[in-house]
Amino acid sequence: MSREDDFVPPELGPVNIRPRKAWAMPADEHWHSNPWYEAPRGEPALPEVYTYTDTMSYDPGDEVVFHSSTTAPQWTLEIYRDGYRPETILKVEDIPGVFAPTPADAYRSGCGWPISHRWRLPTDLRSGFYRVVSTCARANGGKFIQHHFFVVRPTEATRRAKILMILPTGTWTAYNDFGGANHYFGVAGPDADQPSPVLSLERPWTRGVVWLPPGAPRICADPLPEFGDAPRYPMKEWAYANGFGQYYAAAGWAQFDRHFVVWAEKEGYQLDMITQTDLHYRPELLDAYPCVAIVGHDEYWTREMRLAIEAYVERGGRLARFGANFLWQIRLEDDGKRQICHKFNAINTDPVAGTDKAHLLSTAWEDKDVAWPGASTVGVNGLHGLYASWGGFAPHGQKGFTVYRPGHWAFARTGLHYADIFGDKERIFAYEVDGLDYTFRHGLPYPVPVDGQPEAIEILAMAPAVLAEDEPDGEGFRYYVRSSDHEGLVKCVAGEVTPEALARYKYGAGMMVHMTRGKGEVLTAATCEWVMGLKRGDRFTEQITRNVLDRFTRS
Repeated sequence: MSREDDFVPPELGPVNIRPRKAWAMPADEHWHSNPWYEAPRGEPALPEVYTYTDTMSYDPGDEVVFHSSTTAPQWTLEIYRDGYRPETILKVEDIPGVFAPTPADAYRSGCGWPISHRWRLPTDLRSGFYRVVSTCARANGGKFIQHHFFVVRPTEATRRAKILMILPTGTWTAYNDFGGANHYFGVAGPDADQPSPVLSLERPWTRGVVWLPPGAPRICADPLPEFGDAPRYPMKEWAYANGFGQYYAAAGWAQFDRHFVVWAEKEGYQLDMITQTDLHYRPELLDAYPCVAIVGHDEYWTREMRLAIEAYVERGGRLARFGANFLWQIRLEDDGKRQICHKFNAINTDPVAGTDKAHLLSTAWEDKDVAWPGASTVGVNGLHGLYASWGGFAPHGQKGFTVYRPGHWAFARTGLHYADIFGDKERIFAYEVDGLDYTFRHGLPYPVPVDGQPEAIEILAMAPAVLAEDEPDGEGFRYYVRSSDHEGLVKCVAGEVTPEALARYKYGAGMMVHMTRGKGEVLTAATCEWVMGLKRGDRFTEQITRNVLDRFTRS
């Protein structure tokens, strides 16, 4: 192992550069008309290497099995624990290169590549996120580099934290397009133009989920558009310009979770770590911790995950959720190696529809056929919030929270007052947010009662959000999401798209809420970009985060 202060990032230098070649671009082409996905090139003249592991998480002492395909004669495998002080734990050079083709349906059936290496983890290896970096040399002096990861779970012998961080890997999987498709787009279906409701975990992660260079744009209107400007989507433009996955900015360790870990470790908080798959199959891991934390973008959950969290809180556990977009029910199969989500069309295509397992329908939690409000688990839901501060989603809207209950313990030692806005300069209120249907009484917001929604929810701070892009006419305008999610979710909830139903769900809010449940409690700061308040040093966001973590880890 290298010493932490001797760490040299393997990502240094020019990487993944193909020789220049001109191509025709007709005037009606743009990034949205030609969605791309990552797949190996397979040309020996341009060596490359891709690697994935046999599973996503391990106990110390377990054997990690690496599967690879490469057109290079030899390649290098390097693994380091990522965080505030990265530390290399393994480097293996001159691994013989073996090429294996990528199946046409790798996105749903897996790659099936041969084993390239095996490594048994040290029995005392601490819990955390471990980047797997595969590299090979190219003739022009550069190198090809690919990132994967695995998580080391805590055991009784290696546990060292009071906070258990759950990585939202269900959402990472939903956006991973390696091999042809994810839950949003792809080459599935009879015309090879549909997303896949079935996704395999036995494949690499698309570029940008695990690692990003500094400066990769976030999904936020930054800088603000000027008067009359056409909408911009800088994350898509940057992804296409630099060869990253078109959804890199929507989910992943690099964009969200890593920023929280770096801040927390720098502040002196120790974190043990598991994946959502561990939460699904090993819920007993929660019991050793007074606090569970989730950050960033946690859009996809199984029923088992929700039941585990709710039972944990009921017993006295505390959930600190600094993230947003609690929206879809998924199913895991084959020991977590396959993820299922039929989304908007579940009632027509999901095999469990109309059966005795209809409660497992892979659709929105607020869908009339599931009817399990997200607020039951996290105090808010994605349907009553969703988008803010980018594209045509209120790009000039506020990018911080307005405080409504400054006397709450979460705001202690911040000096914040009623109607103050915090996090605006750091743009913490953006991309996707969660909320509730609410009403005002005497200047204070209150949740509108809903069956299955806890009565103890208290709205601490909030800001407006929308479910569809406003589309004023303008010169050269091209919109991205438009009204597709709005109409799709309304169909799930109401059964049909009507003007009345569209109006009911078009506008919402992102919220910071607190609730008690049984012997435990939940604090949700429902915005994907909360982590930017930590990375960019917003003192209000930092103090609120400390208040939550300190209270929730107190015995």
